[in-house]
Amino acid sequence: MNITKEQVDALNAVVKVQIEQKDYQDKVTKILEDYRKTANIPGFRKGKVPMGMVKKQYGKAILVDEVNKLLQESLNNYLVEEKLDILGNPLPRVQADFNWDKEDYEFEFELGLAPAIKIDLQPKKALTRYKIVADDKMIDAQVISIQEQYGKRIAIAAVEGEDTQVTGTFTNAEKAIDKKSTFKVAKIKDKTAKKALIGKKVGDVVSLKTKGLFEDDHQLMHIVGVSHDDVHGLDITIDFTIEEIIKIEPATLNQELFDKLFGEGNVKSVDELKAKIKEDAEKQFVQQADQKFIDDVSNYLMDNTKFDLPATFLTKWLKTAGEKELNDEEAVEEYAKSEKGLRWQLIESQLMKDNNIKIEFEELKAYTKELLGMQFAQYGQPTPGDEEMDKVVARVFQNKEEVQRLTDQLMNQKMLTFFKENVKSTEKEISFDDFIEMSYGHNH
Repeated sequence: MNITKEQVDALNAVVKVQIEQKDYQDKVTKILEDYRKTANIPGFRKGKVPMGMVKKQYGKAILVDEVNKLLQESLNNYLVEEKLDILGNPLPRVQADFNWDKEDYEFEFELGLAPAIKIDLQPKKALTRYKIVADDKMIDAQVISIQEQYGKRIAIAAVEGEDTQVTGTFTNAEKAIDKKSTFKVAKIKDKTAKKALIGKKVGDVVSLKTKGLFEDDHQLMHIVGVSHDDVHGLDITIDFTIEEIIKIEPATLNQELFDKLFGEGNVKSVDELKAKIKEDAEKQFVQQADQKFIDDVSNYLMDNTKFDLPATFLTKWLKTAGEKELNDEEAVEEYAKSEKGLRWQLIESQLMKDNNIKIEFEELKAYTKELLGMQFAQYGQPTPGDEEMDKVVARVFQNKEEVQRLTDQLMNQKMLTFFKENVKSTEKEISFDDFIEMSYGHNH
């Protein structure tokens, strides 16, 4: 057997595999002899069938099967031994004059080769790592929210003002709106609508215009029950039937409330309450800030790591790579959709190779145990002992999708740590509202 590689260009190669009769003959002969021993052919005793007849009936199929097995095995071994970093799978070239009746065979495969990638982790302008802080405005709003949540609800005769809480049903037949909601009058942005509500009693029906009714489309969607497709620029009249009018007498900020919220004696003053709210909120913000940093680094690397791909080869490979065979047009479309993801995969694997970033099995096991321990604590259950925990982990690891999800999460953590330590960046404090505005724009 002989295997040779012809380099077409930096990203494409052709591998030729030559298989001679001596490479497969012994295996084929042995299988034919085994068939002869067990073949049931009318007119012959078991094991006494002439070899010529066995060969005639089964020879070609066995030959094709054995040559294909040998071909796959030798090609795979060659790729490993030569350390060829390929994209997709080798594509067999169709040979018009191929003949199985010959004794020696030559097969050709097209290869798409992974490009050489050089990564620069030092942007000209340092990237920003955000530290989201809970500002006074947010903390004060949270204190008011706690006071209202634990406050006394008093039913009143009519809608009084901004702090009145109204429950009722929004209806509009044309748009099939029928939504029961509870909101404070302060949520209403439109002055005419706000004025129309003041003084109304339970049972009254108020007609309101949707345009500019609330601060943004997001609120309109949730409070009125408008679909995502309809909400933008919606300008219709809706009826609001009042069912309940409540005034909330805020709870007093005293030791009894602090103990109810945080356990006995853990918070002893309003200042300590605010400090606790700030600490808890900022812990939750860390994940969002970290994800933003990962996204920003990924975008920087995607924009600044230039390399070519064997696009023609990959488009051809995609035609037969999935469950359903694609035509030329579908394959071009599929490549366009998957190119960005493939580029990121190559950048990420190059980073992992260059910096020896990998996940060992024991690491994944320890990470899974830690997550399970947090889950048990969340549901108020005691953490199982080591032996029992190992059994739980073993059960989790039987689910391939779950293992992949955990691996991705742990890799995300490792990449985050690596980026924080190696990518040129500066830290900047930002309020949560400003962070959301910057990340998603006003209407989110």
